[in-house]
Amino acid sequence: MTYSLLTVDPIGPEAMALALAGCFGVVVGDVAAADPDGDPDARNWDAPVSCEHRPVFGDISCSLDTYADESVTDQPLESDFAVRFARAVGTTVLFPASEAPPSAYWVATPEGLLTRARLELSDDEPPRYAVTAVEAPLAQLPQATVTRFAEIVREQRPATPLADAFGASVRRMRESAPESQRAALDDSTGSPVWSAGNSLVAWERVIVQMESGWAHSGWYPAGLYRERLEARDAFADLASRLPGDVAVLLGETLERLDGRFAAATEEGATGILFKELSGEAAPGQVPDSWWWHRRPEPAPWEQA
Repeated sequence: MTYSLLTVDPIGPEAMALALAGCFGVVVGDVAAADPDGDPDARNWDAPVSCEHRPVFGDISCSLDTYADESVTDQPLESDFAVRFARAVGTTVLFPASEAPPSAYWVATPEGLLTRARLELSDDEPPRYAVTAVEAPLAQLPQATVTRFAEIVREQRPATPLADAFGASVRRMRESAPESQRAALDDSTGSPVWSAGNSLVAWERVIVQMESGWAHSGWYPAGLYRERLEARDAFADLASRLPGDVAVLLGETLERLDGRFAAATEEGATGILFKELSGEAAPGQVPDSWWWHRRPEPAPWEQA
């Protein structure tokens, strides 16, 4: 398994090897910490754990690319490895997040804190690293703004098995339908079938994230939550534009998702949720639909 870390403080090869040995449960002699531009003949190419390290500039001092081969039985998740390594060397470390923004990183501190960071790379030569924002205050990165990263939550893609099953069923309907009926089952971008599937994905995602306790960020932007409710609104118009069998299938899928949404929320006073999500409270603006009058408790946009 391969691990990519960045460290705030510089680390010598000896300290690096000792820390890696502890992280993987091997002896120090089984770790090769090497400069990739160093003498290749002086490197232990057969070591079960190898680490190429190089200095970098800015808020980050060192870049490490570590590989543990199949003989190493203890191969932790990257987050666990980062926490172990940070504790072992006594400095804050960063590693890439799975979300799409290239600036999305996780941070692990020697105290065991795991939080988010935004890492920017300059156009200088050599480039300089800047940790511009974090989701929790970090003593070793006091210059970073403490904020939440809504763009990371937007990029999260929890599994949507019910929406996927709806799409698969519609495709089977189209394949078995007479030629004259296939146009109504078209799922190209912008079609009613496509819009139904797209809105189902949005609706199921917020429910899955709600049921998980808003994993993995622990919060949810109010603006994104409003968009998910608006996706649920869209079905009122879509149902009348779908072929009968598809409309029935959509209704069955929505019934299951709506039940889960209701179970995960609590009824609130009229207009409270709408005001929280939009900042508006004018009479007559509050939607009538029941999902606009049920609120997750505690509200995820209020969580720290």
